[in-house]
Amino acid sequence: MLPAAQALECLREGNRRFAANEPTHRVGAEARRRELADGQEPFAIILGCSDSRVPAEIIFDQGLGDLFVIRVAGNIVEPSQIGSIEFAVGKFGTRLVIVLGHSQCGAIEETMREIEEPTGVRSDNVRAIVDFIRPSLESLLEQSPGDNPDAVVRKAVRANVRTSAGRLRHGSEIIEKLERDDGLLIVGAEYSLETGLVDFFDGAPP
Repeated sequence: MLPAAQALECLREGNRRFAANEPTHRVGAEARRRELADGQEPFAIILGCSDSRVPAEIIFDQGLGDLFVIRVAGNIVEPSQIGSIEFAVGKFGTRLVIVLGHSQCGAIEETMREIEEPTGVRSDNVRAIVDFIRPSLESLLEQSPGDNPDAVVRKAVRANVRTSAGRLRHGSEIIEKLERDDGLLIVGAEYSLETGLVDFFDGAPP
């Protein structure tokens, strides 16, 4: 299994290839599909947003079996996401976890609208997503009351990534122990819809 630092560099290189329109992977290659029928060894775990414009395998130019991907609106962290990561780090020995947000995130924008004009009509399930993101946004609004909404959303994307990464680091004894003692690395990142590039900004080695 790749050490976390090496796995992170593979993602950086893959994203550079994607952004430069020079991908090397065929996601559905038949030989690789057959090889993986008996097992998998993903070198990185990606907790990302469900947005259709942010498919992890494509933006990191990786193929079948390379990434263990968990997607949920707003890249929030609840027990099912923590459990999925605990499973992957235990079962496959994967030592890199990326929390991946992205520009123009609809979940962030929806939370912004809810703060500004509460509707009270959303389902309990949608409200759970909004309620996870809300504290980061409210804090930003208090700190910078003069910022325009677009600027707040841009800042909130990163604040939400940091919140999710923090919940992973401190919401599981298994993950916390592996990070402390066994080389697990949790990194927060943002994908730009505009440029195709990923910025690894929280917890990444220099």
